Amino acid sequence: MAENDKKLILLKLYEYLLKETDEKHPISRRELARQMSDQGIACHIRTISRDVALLNESGYEIMSFMKDRERYYYVPELEFSIPELKIMMDAVHGANFVTEKKTADLTDKIASLGGSHRKALLKRSMKDFNAHKHSNESILYSVDSIEEALNKKKKISFYYSDLNEKAERVFRKRESGEIRRYTVDPIALIVSDDNYYLITYNERYPGSTANYRVDRMDRVEAVETSEQSKEAAEMVSVVKNYTRQSFKMQGGELTKVTLHFNRGILGPIFDQFGEKTRVKVVDENTLSITVMLRAAKTFYGWLAQFGDEIRIVEPRELREMYYEHLEKILRKGEK
Repeated sequence: MAENDKKLILLKLYEYLLKETDEKHPISRRELARQMSDQGIACHIRTISRDVALLNESGYEIMSFMKDRERYYYVPELEFSIPELKIMMDAVHGANFVTEKKTADLTDKIASLGGSHRKALLKRSMKDFNAHKHSNESILYSVDSIEEALNKKKKISFYYSDLNEKAERVFRKRESGEIRRYTVDPIALIVSDDNYYLITYNERYPGSTANYRVDRMDRVEAVETSEQSKEAAEMVSVVKNYTRQSFKMQGGELTKVTLHFNRGILGPIFDQFGEKTRVKVVDENTLSITVMLRAAKTFYGWLAQFGDEIRIVEPRELREMYYEHLEKILRKGEK
């Protein structure tokens, strides 16, 4: 037998075992030989044991056992367990920025990592629970272009859109009416509040960053003739701290804030600021935290949901701004 033919037999043999077998679904030597023959692979029952031994010697783990005078084979548990695959599939379903079409494609590919038997099980248990998927199908191409620019340390350019009252994408324009094309230094891609954001730096605004929703970016290109600015390169090293800041995607000045709150809402506090947040005891019913956050309207909205169960202690100026925000809402409601 030609060497290449032998390699093909071994490849197809392992490929089938990897895809179709596991601990609960072993295959007999006789059935394995038949499956190979059905695929046009010249494989005889008498050579199966020798081929499997050769694969094992080459580092491909194939288990076997005897049952009713017949030998059975299977490939042990794959790289990912069912719970691990389920978590990845749920994460894709829960991500707003992954469109319905891409969600179906990605979850199918993830399920395939578990082999044919587990794929069927995972697909049956999958529920479509996210009704807020975005519609920009080009997001994967945008991510690819952004990653290329990040790796090459290049700037990127793109168009950016908002949605009108009909949920139609409307590109931002200059005063002249021309569609505006942004050119910025990409710093990092991060997920926040179920959306995908690109953190960027623009040399026109030293010392600050801007965030763009990737699903609203279009025709993203790496600017091949450009180089990453020194300031942007320095910001890359502090992205880890940036992503830990609460309410970070909505702008606002970064502020050190002390909050007092009832014990009963400690769970939501940890959900928002993380379980590593240091909590101090004020009295029997009151706890305190001090955190760095961006004091934007989204922060006010988050506070308001807890009514009098939480209050801003420091800084006093922020507390007064929050009260003014609430009073403005009340005044408008009276009109």
